[in-house]
Amino acid sequence: MTTNPGITIRPYLPDDRIAIEHIAAEVVEDGTVFPFEEVHGVLDYWFGPRNEVIVACDGPEVVGSYVVKPNQPDRGAHVANAGYMVATARRGEGLGRMLGEHSLRVARELGYRSMQFNQVVATNESAVRLWTSLGFRTLASVPGAFRHPRRGFVDVLVMFREL
Repeated sequence: MTTNPGITIRPYLPDDRIAIEHIAAEVVEDGTVFPFEEVHGVLDYWFGPRNEVIVACDGPEVVGSYVVKPNQPDRGAHVANAGYMVATARRGEGLGRMLGEHSLRVARELGYRSMQFNQVVATNESAVRLWTSLGFRTLASVPGAFRHPRRGFVDVLVMFREL
């Protein structure tokens, strides 16, 4: 269900790149959800050659984005992987859920059979709740696999769902 009816979700256009870079910089500065310590790491992950990049816009303003890509090459390419970012000022508005639901539809349309998240930071409780509510199950917990800027080494979850 759309919790923010003014939001448009659409494919990425080259003019969106600066806004995505800005959101990526916020995520890197926060340091609690992505392993990247520099913006270029996020951008390399986002804009790979087989990636489907989508943006969420409020009018002309890009307020979030996600990427769907193969989790592994070749014989593992039927399993999707995805990443999500929402502008700091827009968190808590339901954009993550909108992007998550949309990404599941897009992944199915692209022919993926399932989606796997390799590193959901266990202390990111809102993300864990969201993915669980969207049908993901935790396959494993990897102890101390993420260096959190305030909590030290924390667990990450490998989460999965069929499409």
